[in-house]
Amino acid sequence: MSSATHGYIFANWKMYLNQEESVALATSWRAAPRPDGYQLAVFPSALAFTSVAEALAGSSIRVGAQNVYWVDQGGYTGEVSAAMFAAAGAQYALIGHSERRHQFHETNHEVRQKLEAALASGLTPLLCVGETAAERSAGRTWEVIETQLRAAYHNLVWPAKTDLLIAYEPVWAISRGTERWGADCPPGEAEVIHTRISDWLQGIMSGVAPQVLFGGSVRAANLGRYLAEPHLAGVLVGAASTQPDRWSALLANITPRAL
Repeated sequence: MSSATHGYIFANWKMYLNQEESVALATSWRAAPRPDGYQLAVFPSALAFTSVAEALAGSSIRVGAQNVYWVDQGGYTGEVSAAMFAAAGAQYALIGHSERRHQFHETNHEVRQKLEAALASGLTPLLCVGETAAERSAGRTWEVIETQLRAAYHNLVWPAKTDLLIAYEPVWAISRGTERWGADCPPGEAEVIHTRISDWLQGIMSGVAPQVLFGGSVRAANLGRYLAEPHLAGVLVGAASTQPDRWSALLANITPRAL
C-alpha cells in the first residue's frame, strides 16, 4: 500500500456545471457520508470556484483549480493565476490535464511553468501524465510518461510538507461525458505504470514519497478494482462526479482506508 497517511478522491467537474448547479452539488456533498481514510477535493470551473469554496467552507472537502497561469498578474486576458486561486481559497491545482495537453496543446514547458507557479503560490499541484492510444500501440507508453515527468520535475526542489501528487491518465481510456471509446485500462496495467512512476520519482527526489492517483474514466463499476491495487493512492474522477446518483454510487463502493 502507498505510504500516504490517507488516500485521495478528487473530482474534476470540467466544464459541465454552471454556478448554480455547482453550488447545489457542493452543498449536497457537505451532508453526504464520506469514506474514512480519504481526502476529498473538488475542482469546479473558474466561474463557480469562489461560490463553491464558500459552500464548502468549514468542511473537510477541499477545493482546487482546474488550471492556472504562471504569471501572478498582468495583461493576460482570459487567464487566472495560481496566486489568484490561492488567495480565493484553493488548496490544489490540476496541472497538465490530458484535455489541456491535447485539446489546448499545452507543452511540457508550459506545464513546468504552471507547476512552479502553483508551488510558489502555496498550492499542492496534481500533475497529470499519460499516453494516447497511438503512443500505447507503438509501445511508447513509458517513453511518453517519462518525458512528461522529467520536464516537470527535473532539478525541481520539492517543498517540505507538500504532497507529491501525480495522476496517471491513460488518454485512450478516457471518456467525455456520456461518450465512451476504447476499453477500461486493466488495473494490473495501471499498477505497473503507477509503480514505475513512483520508483522513477523517488530516484530523482530523495526523501519524497510520490502518491500516484488513477484518472482513466473512473466510475462505480470499476472503482473497486483500481483501489485494490497496492500502489494506487486514489482516483481523479471526471464526468461521473458531476452526477449525484453516479457520485453516490461511486462513494458507496469505496472501502474505508486505515490511517
